[in-house]
Amino acid sequence: MTTQATPTEGEFRVLPGRDDGEWLFLDVDSTDPTYVPRELAPDLAVGNRVRATVSWDGGDPVVDALSVESATTFEFVETDEPVFEAAQQCFERARADGEPMRSRVTYDTDSEPNGVVYTFAEQPGSRSLLAEFRDGGKPLEPLVHRAAQPEEVGPPFSVFVIDPTEPFLVVYIVLEPGGLLDETVRDTYLSA
Repeated sequence: MTTQATPTEGEFRVLPGRDDGEWLFLDVDSTDPTYVPRELAPDLAVGNRVRATVSWDGGDPVVDALSVESATTFEFVETDEPVFEAAQQCFERARADGEPMRSRVTYDTDSEPNGVVYTFAEQPGSRSLLAEFRDGGKPLEPLVHRAAQPEEVGPPFSVFVIDPTEPFLVVYIVLEPGGLLDETVRDTYLSA
């Protein structure tokens, strides 16, 4: 007789799985991972926040219910391209203050906020920060939540996790997907 595991219900952030055939559903509250075959939810994108119920059939996950709560997307990229000035300044300020992480808001030409940049200093001997963000070991959820404050600003966002040749990693949360800044970042870092 096969025992059935209790279904897992909640909100999850969709991340790349261990291979191209699966998604990682990272519980937004507990950060517990659930790996789901992509064929069970083929229309999702990395970074989407979903409400789902997952049960198990003989140890295999089954998606019983699924709805996209936010169409936020995440991009993970290693690049040789020079990092943009706001990120460089953010890191230099963190280094001058002896801090491993720093953030700052970026603005468009009309002085309206258009993004939030975070820089994280690479730590000697530690795992790749890019890999930690991509596999959920270091969740992006707190940064996305913080970017949604005040409440007038809300998802979906475009989130770029950029690993340049610099001694730091950049997380850039662009507040308007499909806008000019989003297109510029994509053209610079994803079209190479």
